[in-house]
Amino acid sequence: MSRPARKRGRPHTHDEHPRQRLLTNGAQALSDAELVEILLRNGGSASAAKHLARELLAEFGGLVGLANVNPVYLRRHQISDAKAATVVAALEIACRVAKARVPRQNLLDQPGLVANYLSLRYGQRDQETMGCLFLNVRNRLIGETEIFRGTQERTAVSPRVIMKEALLRSSSRIVLFHTHPSVAPRGAQVERYR
Repeated sequence: MSRPARKRGRPHTHDEHPRQRLLTNGAQALSDAELVEILLRNGGSASAAKHLARELLAEFGGLVGLANVNPVYLRRHQISDAKAATVVAALEIACRVAKARVPRQNLLDQPGLVANYLSLRYGQRDQETMGCLFLNVRNRLIGETEIFRGTQERTAVSPRVIMKEALLRSSSRIVLFHTHPSVAPRGAQVERYR
């Protein structure tokens, strides 16, 4: 039995085969843009998918920003609903895997750690959210609560509710947080109050 004939054409360069490189070298060998390109490319032009992947990452500030994007925003780039759903689903899977790897009693003793935790937990909200993380004496997470979910522009919370929750949990420290839709928290935006 003869082997099927190979398609002949121009030789492919190293950059044109992110799927093949993923299968050969593993996903770690690919850039963020190449990973997004794989999600976007579905029989279309490789160069168009590559350009679009880079454009999306630049516009949304990398994978973290892209993970927080609403599929409606992807339509501005003429991405089909199917491709938008694929991108959003893949990034949500990544967020869920990351959340599952976070131990229940997380050590949250630095603003950057708090920002990372909050980004995974609350980064994809489309409304402003006010909440509180409750920490023990050693800055380990013992609980959390979403105190209020507002509109896209404002939240309102009574300090009495926050204090009650902290006392009920025997919390030594609290971290108040307030999210803004489609903005990932950064370490400089997180402050710890005792």
